[in-house]
Amino acid sequence: MKRREFITAVGSSAALAACGAADDTQRTAASNTTRVHWRVVTTWPPNFPGLGTAINTLARYIEELSAGRMTLQVYGAGELVPAFEVFDAVSSGAAEMGHSVAYYWRGKSEAAQFFTGIPFGMNAHEMNAWFYYGGGLELWREVYAPFNLYPIPAGNTGVQMGGWFNKPIDSVANLRGLKMRIPGIGGEVLRRAGGTPVSLPLSEIFTALQTGSIDATEWIGPYNDLAIGLDSSAQYYYYPGWQEPGPALECIVNLDTWSALPADLKAIVEVACQAMNLDMTAEFMARNATALEQMRASGVDVRPFPDDVLVELKRLTYEVVDELAAADPLVERVWASYREFMRNARSWQLISEQAILETTDL
Repeated sequence: MKRREFITAVGSSAALAACGAADDTQRTAASNTTRVHWRVVTTWPPNFPGLGTAINTLARYIEELSAGRMTLQVYGAGELVPAFEVFDAVSSGAAEMGHSVAYYWRGKSEAAQFFTGIPFGMNAHEMNAWFYYGGGLELWREVYAPFNLYPIPAGNTGVQMGGWFNKPIDSVANLRGLKMRIPGIGGEVLRRAGGTPVSLPLSEIFTALQTGSIDATEWIGPYNDLAIGLDSSAQYYYYPGWQEPGPALECIVNLDTWSALPADLKAIVEVACQAMNLDMTAEFMARNATALEQMRASGVDVRPFPDDVLVELKRLTYEVVDELAAADPLVERVWASYREFMRNARSWQLISEQAILETTDL
């Protein structure tokens, strides 16, 4: 190449590089001036302790991290859409984001409920590990993609209580004919044990139990159960929460809306949801401990389920899950991933978390 041609070529390359850098600068500048406002619909009453307040915290995190470029307007259940219409509202674009739990959407896909958790399944630590390091989140996004949704883990209550009962549960026979508010796979397990599962939003639980239209209910745990007065609606409070050992909550974003979001705001949303995830788990650990002591001091009858009841419920759980997997290839893939991760994690949990709990004597 001649000297003049070489200089021309170098000059052209430099010019192209400069143009590219200018384009990048313009894109960054445009991104930095983007203003985004999202409507967030939830399954919870406005400002409900733990669940409703967590989404308010998320909105604050996002606004502060984005220096005001992104704001969220939170709507509690019934304020913009009913509690059980969150999925459809976000899928259609009627709202940009929702906060709920995946097992409410089993009618859309049976695989969805695994991303909240299954009876006798993983606890909060294990669920988070599966999502972030075990392929669970990738599967979750695959399941939701056909519905134009992008899910993000956004909270966990930790292991829940088994529920409130108007009569004692002394054997499996006491489950027959029992009408209980219990969603998801847990509800199907109760059905096979001879009971009748009922799906009710939070706003209807207290009245249904108090009036006797249901015989029992599970909700969450001492913190939230005390907040809605369940301690005055039934006599017996059973543990452990076999039906929800580590239920994950979700933020779901309309996929078209998510795809249009600048990269830096996407990162802010993801990181804020992780912070919310950590914060909720910590809050429920602290608040449940305090609320349980209050309940015991006021005379609440806190009881363990009999061993034979738990054995039968566990047997029925795996019967239900195996049938779902046999009928649906997507469920089969999700269940295989979930089961394998739980098996590996549990071998470690037995000699770490569980072992130290068993040796700690206060």
